[in-house]
Amino acid sequence: MRTKLFIVAALLAALATPAFAPFAFAQTPRENVRGTIAKLAGQTLTVKQRDGQTVNVALAPNYTVRALVKKKLSDIKPGDFVGTTSVPGKDGKLHAVEVHFFPANLNIPETQSPWDLVPNATMTNAHVDGVAKAASGSMLAINYKGSVAQVLVDKKTQIVGPAPTPASAADLKPGRTVFILATKGADGTLTAASITVEKNGIKPPM
Repeated sequence: MRTKLFIVAALLAALATPAFAPFAFAQTPRENVRGTIAKLAGQTLTVKQRDGQTVNVALAPNYTVRALVKKKLSDIKPGDFVGTTSVPGKDGKLHAVEVHFFPANLNIPETQSPWDLVPNATMTNAHVDGVAKAASGSMLAINYKGSVAQVLVDKKTQIVGPAPTPASAADLKPGRTVFILATKGADGTLTAASITVEKNGIKPPM
């Protein structure tokens, strides 16, 4: 029984990772919160969203704060597990808005779902098959459940990975950009166990 409880606890901890959790428990109402911090008061974070509206997010007692660092296309290697937000272009190809590396210690399933970062976006978590030169950038081949998708990465694509130094509540300062995968209660209240925050000028692109 203790072993089973440990496995469940480990899975729940992994599912708190941004861009991964929304595909794990589809039956749990989720809401992506993006915007800038208005204030942090105790365990309540107030965020001014992109539409100008403010929302309050109740933070779990043991909430975690994550930061990101910039990565380059050359950092992406075959076998890497990445998440990418892509949109269909006028050329008929998928164009990557952003690519992010996951923490290396997480066991994440391959997933794909509509994503609300920009209109018509899709989030795909998949293994990298390879990277090849293209006429207007580079073509990233990602293997989603045995089907290889070709995603164009260009100079506009933001590429990020986990910061080597953990962030903390001290980084939740007014004006900084955040991305929060919140759980939405039946009464509309938002709660979260994890926050990705802007640090050293690197904003969450998810």
